[in-house]
Amino acid sequence: MKIKNDKSSIAQALRERLLNIPFLKVGEVIYTEEKLKPDFQVEVQIKNRSLTIIGEYKDSGEPRLARSSANQIKDWVSKGLGAYGIFMAPYISPESANICMEAGIGYFDLAGNSLLSFETVFIQREGKSNPKIQQKKLRSLYSSKAERILRVLLTNAKQVWKTESLAKTANVSYGQIAKVKSLLVDREWLIPNANGIRLGIPNVALQEWAAQYRYQRNQVSEYYAMSDVAECEYQLAEACQRQKMRYALTAFSGAARIAPSVRYQRVTAYIDGDPDSLANILGWKRVSSGANVSLLVAYDEGVFFNCQEIDGIQVVTPVQIYLDLQNYRGRGQEAAENIRKVIEQSWQ
Repeated sequence: MKIKNDKSSIAQALRERLLNIPFLKVGEVIYTEEKLKPDFQVEVQIKNRSLTIIGEYKDSGEPRLARSSANQIKDWVSKGLGAYGIFMAPYISPESANICMEAGIGYFDLAGNSLLSFETVFIQREGKSNPKIQQKKLRSLYSSKAERILRVLLTNAKQVWKTESLAKTANVSYGQIAKVKSLLVDREWLIPNANGIRLGIPNVALQEWAAQYRYQRNQVSEYYAMSDVAECEYQLAEACQRQKMRYALTAFSGAARIAPSVRYQRVTAYIDGDPDSLANILGWKRVSSGANVSLLVAYDEGVFFNCQEIDGIQVVTPVQIYLDLQNYRGRGQEAAENIRKVIEQSWQ
């Protein structure tokens, strides 16, 4: 089986790492299939003293599994099953590494991240990623349907959500809720609650989403308009209302109505329709450079969740504005930080 092979591979990789320490004598890896015992152990000799290293393997190194494994390893060590314990997985995140360090145990993964600290041995390597493993989980959490759930949870971070109400609000299936909940539980982002689910560390969730968010998934059409930015935005709103077309301002256009902080020269808005047809109505010219209007056909209708009307114009949520501003360096980051303050105030 794949998991068994991974367990064997990581155990042998650990042994090879130990063999590279000149003053250690390292025995063979002994595997255990019993559920109430460590997955394997290896004897080492240091200064004519024998020491047993025990290892616990999981096929995922997410914080929840790291914490439960750390507690189990500490219990085994206290019972004399080994002198030093190591948590191992194909990839161990920085959060999981911190959990292991706080518990006083080591960690080791196939990507090269590790901490070995016993007797006179201290080896720590970090900062290595494992895209093959990591990206699969990230794609699951940041798929279009999963993002709908995150958008709801971050916009209403103080609310406790039942599965039924969350599924209805996010317009996703119960199964999708279950998948995302499992991923959030593994990251320890949820507060345990018998009445439903709620994000415990929304700032961390928002930061990771922003790092993974891809603005380019939207279909972006660029135009030049003779009117100034403010007039273009009102013209856009009026035309969409006449055409019964869903729309909402985002990026700098949205930020200017929620937390104005920087001057901007480009209209940016999501529309649920054909951008060229709308531009023709407004007399805007499609251009490849020098544009002052960007019309976005959203990669998913979730971007329109909880739009609010400000000064007679529809605006996406602060969370969506924050994500979209990540596409703009310089002043975009400045505007994003001001929007983030608004978001964080809503979490208080």
